[in-house]
Formats: sequence, structure tokens, C-alpha cells
Amino acid sequence: MKFTHATLPQRVVFAAGESPAAVAAEVDALGGSKVMLIASDREKELADPIAKEIPVVLRHEEVVMHVPVEVAGRALRTAVDAGADILVSVGGGSTTGLAKAVALTTGLPIVAVPTTYAGSEATNVWGLTEGETKTTGVDDKVLPASVVYDAGLLTSLPGEMTVASGLNAMAHCVDSMWGPRADPIDRALAQEGIRALASGLPAVADDSTGIEGIEGIEQTLYGAYLAAVAFASAGSGMHHKICHVLGGMFNLPHAQTHAVVLPYVLAFNAPHAPEAEARIAQAFGSGKAGAGLAALRKVLDPPRALRDYGMPEDGIAKALGSITKAIPDNNPTVVTDENLTALLKAAWAGDPIN
Repeated sequence: MKFTHATLPQRVVFAAGESPAAVAAEVDALGGSKVMLIASDREKELADPIAKEIPVVLRHEEVVMHVPVEVAGRALRTAVDAGADILVSVGGGSTTGLAKAVALTTGLPIVAVPTTYAGSEATNVWGLTEGETKTTGVDDKVLPASVVYDAGLLTSLPGEMTVASGLNAMAHCVDSMWGPRADPIDRALAQEGIRALASGLPAVADDSTGIEGIEGIEQTLYGAYLAAVAFASAGSGMHHKICHVLGGMFNLPHAQTHAVVLPYVLAFNAPHAPEAEARIAQAFGSGKAGAGLAALRKVLDPPRALRDYGMPEDGIAKALGSITKAIPDNNPTVVTDENLTALLKAAWAGDPIN
């Protein structure tokens, strides 16, 4: 073995039903006295109990998918004007992403409280969208100092969104098997992440309110966290490059786009990545990686076609060049205009996987 692995410094707290007290403890430990609480109006009921326990000087509700630069700019100005010394985000990937955009400039610490399985809370990756172009980067300033996972906050997440968000986390795991910096530690974390997600998602797709649902949420959150940690180290591979380009160019919903594209990228790369294929298959408890994912998707009834979310068919040709430039050189399967076009056409139409 010869590799270099960096482990990101972060506190992680699992506290089902106890997020207000847990967040307050993390804010106190970080020395925060003027909290900017970022939570959209959709998350108000989840954020209110937390707000009561921490010293909030500003509540910011403008959260927009893909973090447009103008939205980030307004959030930054309000943070500075309020004299905030710490950020608390309560929400999904867009909410965490907005907190990261503020932290990128100010260096303020973040306490992230996820309400989906997006995984952004465990990475030092930021993303901003200007026009039709989504730009991502890596900076340790945006890594949340603390993450509080409260399974109780996800009991009201609709089943359709649960499935899409959980498969987004699964995509982090799969991409971590062959990302540009992937190493044996990343692959081990990703393999366990796939196992946990495959175990947890069926339990929460339909009913997440009972005891079994809470346990399923915790398994899924655990898997999503491992997925994000692996992804932060391994880097963004073919799957994420495709989804970031398409998401920014056509304003596609983040989680659903990942859920659609995932099986096509797995089928594309698995034949030329035997070790990764074997790990993924084992995590699913299946003979083949693709068959394991297909069996899970059959249970979950996930998003199936990019056209269902507003991507135009002529967008395939429009996006081709940008995607090709973004895909890492070490992708297991050599990418050509022909095979990438075929992949995108299949994902656009929701064609069966061969």
C-alpha cells in the first residue's frame, strides 16, 4: 500500500430527539455568543426549538437550491451587519451550502443540523451558482466544526424526498470508490456507508414515525455521514461532475438528479473497476453491484428520468463538453463523446440498465 489519507477535524453528535440541547452545547463549546441561524421558512417548526436554546442575533430564511451567488451575497452582508460570531444551519444541503458560503468569506464556525441525507455537513466542499454555471471548490474554512444528527428531525421528511436524498448519499459512496484521490480508507468507509444506507432506506421510505422508522433514520444518517466523509477525502468523480453540470445548467433538483444518474454511472464504470465492484456488491449482499442497486431501487421506487425534472433533450449536447472537461482523468472507464452521450440519453429517458 502507498497512499496519503487526510482525516478532517469535526465533532459529530448523534442525539435523537435532543437537538436543541445538543446544539446549545456545541455553540457554547465553540465560544459562540451571537448566532446567525440559517433555516428556510419550510424548516421553521424544526428550527424554533433550537432557536430557543441558543443566543440568536439573526434568523436568515432565504435559502435557494444550488446557492446562487446573489443569495450568498445577501446572507454574507446580513451576517456581517449583525456581528454574528457563529453560524447554525438547520436544513438540507442547500441550507448547509449557504452557511458554507458565508463561512468561506468570514471564517465563522458552523454547527450543522441536517434535516436530509445530503451529507454536505461532513465535507469541506462548497458550491456556488452564477447564471447556468455551478462552481465548486474545497476549503477547510467551510467544514462545519460540529454536526448534530437528530433522527427526530427527519420523521416528517416526505418519502419521495427521503428516497432521493438517501440515493444522493449512496452516490457519494459509489463515487468514493474511484474518485480522483480515492484510497483504501475511503473505500472501506464507503462500503460500510452503502451497507447502512441499503439497510436503513427501506425502513424509512414509507413510514419514518414509529420506532422502526427512527432506527431506520439513524442507520440512514449513519450511512450518509460515512458517505460524505469518504467523498470529502476521495474527491468528486464522474457521477458528481455530471450532476453538478446538469444541476447548474438546467436548475435541476439536486437529490433527484443524483438518484437518476447513479445507476447509469455505476453500470458505466463497474466493468473496469473490479475491486470497487466487488466491494459495492458485498455491501448490498448481492453477487453484482448493479444487481444490488437495482434490487434496492425496486423497493424504493426512486426518481427514474432526468426529463421528469425539466431537463430538455437538447441539453445533452449542450452539457457534453462541460461534463467531459470536468470528469477526472483516472475515471475507470475511458470517456468518449459517444459513450457519455449514450449515458446521458439513457438517464434523460430513464431507459432500463443493460
